Amino acid sequence: MLKNMIRPSDKSYRDTKKIMLGKEEMNPDFKPLADFIDHKFNVKVINIIYDTIGSGQPRLNICFEFEHESNSFNINGKPYTAFDEKKQQIITEKFEQLTDNKKYNTKDIFVIYSAFQYIAMIEATEKISLEKFQKQLDNRDIWTISRLFTGVTIFLYTDEQLKYYESSPIKKEWADRYFDLLKTHDRFGYFHREKFDIYLDSKENFDNNYNSNWMYYYKS
Repeated sequence: MLKNMIRPSDKSYRDTKKIMLGKEEMNPDFKPLADFIDHKFNVKVINIIYDTIGSGQPRLNICFEFEHESNSFNINGKPYTAFDEKKQQIITEKFEQLTDNKKYNTKDIFVIYSAFQYIAMIEATEKISLEKFQKQLDNRDIWTISRLFTGVTIFLYTDEQLKYYESSPIKKEWADRYFDLLKTHDRFGYFHREKFDIYLDSKENFDNNYNSNWMYYYKS
């Protein structure tokens, strides 16, 4: 069983990345379905992955480049909502028409959707060593640097320091330096400086309001 495209380490992401880089092509068995989805829903499918879940239920992972495309297959086209069952049914029926039923099981097939861009951005972010970056900044006011997905937070020691750096041009200098590192790993050009920033926080806040616990901090 393959995993959905949710992490850079997932096989589905790595296979789709090869297609994006022009090193491989989509499985030709699924190209007619991809063409149908493109024309029917005005999107661009970059990969289709067939696998099984649970006790063997077949699944189709329809991969797009951008999240707005995958979100368009949710109810009302919004993120974090359930899949639009009518669109799933349309895709299921077309897959049954176009595919070799002896090669692929189509009974009770489950259709899901993935977006390549966000995972590629996480991959680029994870390639930066935060320890090395902190040493490069060489600032004794910095306690640690933490990262979640594509966001990075520089922690000062005190709330007083936090207030100072929030209004200081040094914050922009830190963001510029981090962004320069980020772009060396951004193979698809997804990060743009005008939309990128770093976050600042304090160890004082982390200790007093989150019990010095990263799980509490990032769940808030």
